[in-house]
Amino acid sequence: MIVMKFGGSSVADRAQIEKVLGIVRSRLDQKPLVVSSAHKGITDALVKAAREAAAGRLDAETVIAKQRDIGRQLGCDDGLLETMFDDLRSLLRGVHLVRELSPRSLDYVSSFGERWSTRVIADFFRRSGLDAAAHDVWDLGFVTDGAFGRARPIAGYEQRMKAAIDALPQGRVPIVTGFVGKTEEGDITTVGRNGSDLTATLVAAAIGASEVQIWSDTDGVMTADPSVVRSARNIPDMRFEEAAELAYFGSRVLHPATLLPAMAAKIPVRVLNTNRPDHPGTVIREEVPPNPAPVTSIAYKEGQLVLTLSSTRMFGEVGFLGRVFEACTRHGVEVDMVTTSEVSISITANDRVKLERAAADLRAIGDVRIEAGRSILVVVGRHLAERPGLGAEVLGAIAKAGVNVEMISHAFGAINLSLVVRDADVSKAVSVLHGVLFEEPRA
Repeated sequence: MIVMKFGGSSVADRAQIEKVLGIVRSRLDQKPLVVSSAHKGITDALVKAAREAAAGRLDAETVIAKQRDIGRQLGCDDGLLETMFDDLRSLLRGVHLVRELSPRSLDYVSSFGERWSTRVIADFFRRSGLDAAAHDVWDLGFVTDGAFGRARPIAGYEQRMKAAIDALPQGRVPIVTGFVGKTEEGDITTVGRNGSDLTATLVAAAIGASEVQIWSDTDGVMTADPSVVRSARNIPDMRFEEAAELAYFGSRVLHPATLLPAMAAKIPVRVLNTNRPDHPGTVIREEVPPNPAPVTSIAYKEGQLVLTLSSTRMFGEVGFLGRVFEACTRHGVEVDMVTTSEVSISITANDRVKLERAAADLRAIGDVRIEAGRSILVVVGRHLAERPGLGAEVLGAIAKAGVNVEMISHAFGAINLSLVVRDADVSKAVSVLHGVLFEEPRA
């Protein structure tokens, strides 16, 4: 069995869903289980409706009209989703009345996108001659904790899922909701924005799938963001560790947590293009063919903040750094990069509110300043640490672009070299860096 996940752009409208139908048909011999995202733009519209309801502006009909239009494109009966449309109306009316949007309510509202898309896609597949059935993932054993907005399945979900999926009718293609889950108490949760990738690998790990296929609108994982670097090229094979670094540091292809279940279960992840289904894409797995190139790809994460703490008390004081990280932990700051000197430490994070709270504590032990509008630019490669002079090439390329590097991090033997630059400079830095590392002839 394989798990095939289709993203929002892949199920955006009838033309795209017809492509998905052809792709699924071509793989029926592999017993596909399909995980679907919401149609493109629907989740954003749901979140907007929820926030506007809390602010006193009630409008459920705009997003309902968007979904109804897609259903009509597919020839679905108007009544197919009417009960769920009424549920959304009632939920938003409640949010509007109390003027409060809790994490629980936001997850409930957000869940409608996947629940709608799976039902219209399964209905369209059936009328097109492919036996298919829609399933909310929680009905197949995907029971989560109550961490709304970032839920994870509870221990033992694998056995529940395998038993439920093994019991499904043979030959019928399951169309399963991504992104969502449900607690044992019955509360609907989500695993995080763009989380259908994660759903796919969690399901695959539970059922022992032979492969996970992530279908999007790019030719697999690229050497850089193709919207920034037109000459970016496909990467045929990648190790799990490389792909995980790229996903975490801004690659637009995979959700950052996606690869962890696949890595643990040693299930290959294949990234493919719905618009070019014959393209081989990228295969991410534990063992890959030898690749002598020192650099695999370039990624970036914008909108970061840099906190710098300066204090002469750092001189030889045992536990000073521990106090810094204890303050960050206490306020929920997720730290991406760290650099230190004898009298200062700099960290990067992306949540200003949490970082300001930590900064208030840290001012008791030193001078603190926070700089916004920064990007983490990451060069990833399995042989990065082995090539003499590569760091000089990278910094030379950045200098060539006229960009100032404000912070650098490269751990011993690491597969990534991280740099902090200004948001305004990241596009030209990536373009010039790609040219030097991937396009110029190498000695």
